[in-house]
Amino acid sequence: MADVTASDAALRRFLHGLPGVDAVGLEGRAATLGTRSIKTTAKAYAIDLAISMIDLTTLEGADTPGKVRALCAKGVNPDPTDRTTPKVAAICVYPDMVETAKDALAGSGIHVASVATAFPAGRAALPVKLADTADAVAAGADEIDMVIDRGAFLSGRYMRVFEEIKAVKAACARPDGSAAHLKVIFENGELSTYDNIRRASWLAMLAGADFIKTSTGKVAVNATPPNTLLMLEAVRDFRAATGVQVGVKPAGGIRTTKDAIKYLVMVNETLGEEWLTPDWFRFGASSLLNDLLMQRQKLSTGRYSGPDYVTVD
Repeated sequence: MADVTASDAALRRFLHGLPGVDAVGLEGRAATLGTRSIKTTAKAYAIDLAISMIDLTTLEGADTPGKVRALCAKGVNPDPTDRTTPKVAAICVYPDMVETAKDALAGSGIHVASVATAFPAGRAALPVKLADTADAVAAGADEIDMVIDRGAFLSGRYMRVFEEIKAVKAACARPDGSAAHLKVIFENGELSTYDNIRRASWLAMLAGADFIKTSTGKVAVNATPPNTLLMLEAVRDFRAATGVQVGVKPAGGIRTTKDAIKYLVMVNETLGEEWLTPDWFRFGASSLLNDLLMQRQKLSTGRYSGPDYVTVD
């Protein structure tokens, strides 16, 4: 695939040569997969799997060290009444809270993810974005969630977006030779078309993304079943073409157990069991965990506990 990124013209030609998305077919397929009935032991398995895939997130201007430590405690032990409850995959915070989260999660095995590159708008010069990334990595971030320059992408400056992702990927490197994993956020609600989402998926993967992510959770349209299905198909096709496996993270708007299970069904039917692990699929969520916990309690006790029985994040 090296020739594809050899020049701006070659990259444009490749991206615009990708098959057009059949919107009716895509939405129909997503709707059909959403009707699958998952019950009893399969539902219990799906709930635990979903919990283990959550990037438990706080990205507010009012975040404090105390709030971050409380969120980390919840991620390590989501349900204090049931120690068999799985831990979440990661805690996601702003770069200035990475050190606090890292200390709170020491020895837990839970990753610290940090948004960077002038999240959520991405409106900053490249040196600022790279410094933002390097600061989070130096503080101990295991994963970096970057946002693409949507203005550059939508105006057709694909090589600029490609080079920016590559530069952020390089900034994820540590002195010991290891590197933080890079999740690339498209903000699908601002890309307008399914064809643009497919192009953004391939562009990010060609630039070295470890994960592709639907959205920041800060706009009106975030993760949806159709746009996530389209990204799942893109990573499937990318591995078929290159042998490289890339993860997917839907974020924003996924609040219920029923919704989460629909996404897991999509992953299984599109990519297979190999992607059904926190290494390759994540949920960007803050409120989803509580509903999963309530449904988990209902399955184990036969009673629906209600929101008063889980902590408010």
